[in-house]
Amino acid sequence: MKSSAIAHPIQGLIKYHGLRDEKLRIPFHDSISVATAPTSSHTTIEFGRVRKDSASVDGRQLVGREMERVLDVVNEVRRRSGIRQKFKMVSKNDFPSNVGLGASASGFAALAMAACDAVGLELSLEEVSVVARRGAGSATRSVTGAFSRWKAGFADEESYAYQIASEQFQMGIVIALIPAFKYTENAHKAVLTSPFFHSRLAFVHESLAEMENAIKRKDIRRIGMLAERDSLILHGITMTSVDEMFLWQPDTVKVIQEVRAMRADGIPAFFSIDTGATVYVNTEPKRVKAVEQRIKRLGIGTITCGVGGGAKTVDKHLF
Repeated sequence: MKSSAIAHPIQGLIKYHGLRDEKLRIPFHDSISVATAPTSSHTTIEFGRVRKDSASVDGRQLVGREMERVLDVVNEVRRRSGIRQKFKMVSKNDFPSNVGLGASASGFAALAMAACDAVGLELSLEEVSVVARRGAGSATRSVTGAFSRWKAGFADEESYAYQIASEQFQMGIVIALIPAFKYTENAHKAVLTSPFFHSRLAFVHESLAEMENAIKRKDIRRIGMLAERDSLILHGITMTSVDEMFLWQPDTVKVIQEVRAMRADGIPAFFSIDTGATVYVNTEPKRVKAVEQRIKRLGIGTITCGVGGGAKTVDKHLF
């Protein structure tokens, strides 16, 4: 009753913000993302042989709300399988965890995949995404990977992710690493108080259709422009919520300005910002080196990525 899995973090292309059901993490609308490889979370879980549930991430034992979120996932696996054994979980990320790269998405995706496999549940990736959603909404799309859409739905089994396009369609992604503290759960609650939130609900369905169409046409420039516009709309709502959460740092603005300068110079580069300060710069694969050099000139560290696949089990265990 032991298994390990890996999953890639994701970049939101049409992002979600706000939860219709906080317990089940069901959002108000669909969302679309791309999995960023080779960055990944690697998780091992074993049931039995221990007297109490335990979980650690990057050598740090989880307690409080973090442990509750792990239990939300594992308890659903125990419910579905009928087992009652205690578990030990160990997870490691091969990317920085303080810069908003979606460690919760890949971590809970890998946990759900490994836990389901360990107890012998034979589920599709779409079905595993329902389990992973209990830990983090974005984990749904990390489970299915590549270019995925999370169907919001209104009930538990209706809220799952599925692939729009596989990792055979590659896009260049340069991540400008900008550390900044953020707490997404607070942001999801606060965003509902923005006067612009309901306007987004009316607008986002058109954006989702446009983004899915651009992905199916493999139109990287259109994908980039749509993700850029969605980022500005999302952060406008975050900034105008009751908490007035201004998540950008000075380096965030520097990257935005540099991206626009690149476009003026003929380089197809487009910024995308999830809930944090770090900036994803989307471009054509052949332009990744040029984009990376421009970001590094600003004195900002980078990670270069492509498009990764879905969560999968692996033979290598962490304990």
